[in-house]
Amino acid sequence: MFDLFLLFSGLGLAAASIYLFTNALLANNYDAKALAWASGNEPAKSKSGFVNFSRPLVHNFTLQHALKIKSPTYRKRVAKKLLTAGLSNELNVDEFIGLQILWGVMAPILLVILNLTMQLGYPYSLCIALGALGVYFPHLYCKLQTQQRYVSVVVDLPFFIDLLALSTEAGLDFMAAIQRIVDKAENSVLADELSIVLKDIKLGSSRSEALRSLAARLDIAEITSFVAVVNDADQTGASIAQVLKDQSNQMRLERFVRAEKAGARASQLMLLPMIAFIMPAVFIVVFAPVVLQFFYGGK
Repeated sequence: MFDLFLLFSGLGLAAASIYLFTNALLANNYDAKALAWASGNEPAKSKSGFVNFSRPLVHNFTLQHALKIKSPTYRKRVAKKLLTAGLSNELNVDEFIGLQILWGVMAPILLVILNLTMQLGYPYSLCIALGALGVYFPHLYCKLQTQQRYVSVVVDLPFFIDLLALSTEAGLDFMAAIQRIVDKAENSVLADELSIVLKDIKLGSSRSEALRSLAARLDIAEITSFVAVVNDADQTGASIAQVLKDQSNQMRLERFVRAEKAGARASQLMLLPMIAFIMPAVFIVVFAPVVLQFFYGGK
């Protein structure tokens, strides 16, 4: 009876896979709509080789299904993740969802079919784990990229603000000072984002709007504070050089506080291996002779 159930299950899954494959081949050209980028350019090559490998599969098999997921709340959340991770030029929302469908749904179904038809003997819990990992993978990739950008920006920000303060004191206006820093900086996330600010201003955005867009793209508290201070100085007419100096001192103080917290946390974490490995060894060395003496006496 169980063998019959497995046979019919395998046939059903095979029929479903044939339907999805045929639907993917005969579907309309949905991917053209999905890849309608605002700039008119094709997406940049991803920093992840796995994403580059998956993209053709997504376009051929899952992109049309991703377009059917219309939840505006989820799509806005995904778009926000891609924006803060700096992946807007690499992935769009439909490709993100297509990756989830490919590795979270289709890959586990294919593994189940192969397991049933070829008697591979894989546990079905492996298929479930693969599906969960496939659904979570795009979120994990965005999270890792966001963390890397955060570290880079927080490290560079005090130095950049110092340079802005020196440049404005030397007679440059604020935007010319940013341009000077962007021209000199290399391999810096913050410099790349400031270059986008300059482009937005050239395209007609006001300085406050371009800076607010910068804060929205990075979604980092230090950048948000910096943007708020600069925009407030614009509105009140305060000296931008003095504001930048005060902001630089504040950023350095915050970085010192973060370093103190990290040091205190590291000292606490060091207690865990001490308790788990060193203390038992010490107890064995100290109390083993006493225990042996107790059980065996003087013999």
